[in-house]
Amino acid sequence: MPVLASHRKPRTRVRATAPAVGLTAAALASVTLLSAQSAVAAPGPKPRVEDVRKKIDDLYRQAGTATQHYNQAKEASAAQRAKVDALLDDVAQRADRLNDARRTLGTYAAAQYRSGSLTPTATFFLADDPQSYVDQSQLMDRMTSRQQKAVTDFRTQQARAAKKRAEAVRSLETLTTTQTALRTSKQNVQRKLGEARTLLSKLTAEEKARLAEIERKKEAEARRKARELAKRQAAAETGADRKAEEAAKGPGGTGTGTDSGATTKAGQVLAFARAQIGKPYVWGATGPASYDCSGLTQAAWKSAGVDIPRTTWDQVKIGTRVATADLRPGDLVFFYDDISHVGIYKGGGMMIHAPKPGADVREESIYYMPIHGSVRPA
Repeated sequence: MPVLASHRKPRTRVRATAPAVGLTAAALASVTLLSAQSAVAAPGPKPRVEDVRKKIDDLYRQAGTATQHYNQAKEASAAQRAKVDALLDDVAQRADRLNDARRTLGTYAAAQYRSGSLTPTATFFLADDPQSYVDQSQLMDRMTSRQQKAVTDFRTQQARAAKKRAEAVRSLETLTTTQTALRTSKQNVQRKLGEARTLLSKLTAEEKARLAEIERKKEAEARRKARELAKRQAAAETGADRKAEEAAKGPGGTGTGTDSGATTKAGQVLAFARAQIGKPYVWGATGPASYDCSGLTQAAWKSAGVDIPRTTWDQVKIGTRVATADLRPGDLVFFYDDISHVGIYKGGGMMIHAPKPGADVREESIYYMPIHGSVRPA
């Protein structure tokens, strides 16, 4: 029998995977697009004003620390510059003395030349390196005592001049290092202050008002603590006065104080500090038109005839350490763990200080910042 063709319609094979892949790609593209749009449309939460304030305070404190580094490097640079200048002057003077000694040797050489013969002595005097010539001959035995003294003086001056030149080179290298540190510290201060200004500029009017309200509350709390300290100190002083009166009434009592000199100095310090109120804070400034914190304290104590160091880190090491409860007018109060700020205690829990860039010298509670410790310079 002939083979009959099939009457069934051939089935079309369909690839199920192709449409599925296309659909998945489209879906992924849609999800990616939506995610990107969501990211643009829904940025992260804006920082709270309290967090911004804390960040700004931290930046100002870091700028204060960088300012002390700057002050330290500036002082070191000035001292090193003075040392280098002194060494260069010394080198110049020694060069003059060396030239004088060389001219003396030349006089002896010229005299022998005029006599008609260039003797070994004259050859020595005209040599570029007389010392090596001496070492290679027995010339010293042939010289007069005056000639020998001239040679000895020349060699001495030559050695001393070389030593001073080497010292001057080392000092110049040190000066370069301190000047580099000075530039770095200056850049750090400027960067921190720039970051703080940028944060402040991004605040809305409402946020700035909120920030000002937070500052008012902080100041009010600091003043409350200052009043409490003032009460405790007043009570302690009353008790001390009574004891002093009783001691004065006793046998041999004179009733005279032993710290009148210190009181006078403190009065001078405070009078100077009060006169600076309203002048702007400028980092690195030591007056008279502007100050940073340690520049003000240094200038105030200098007005009372007492020299104290430039930086807070050095000022905290001088005088006598004092507890907060025992503070007296004129004492220096230091703040933060890194001792980056200082003020002059006025009494009643208050101080006079140069706060930060953008602010003027003013009175403020010592509790406005975390206290590190206090000293009495004299």
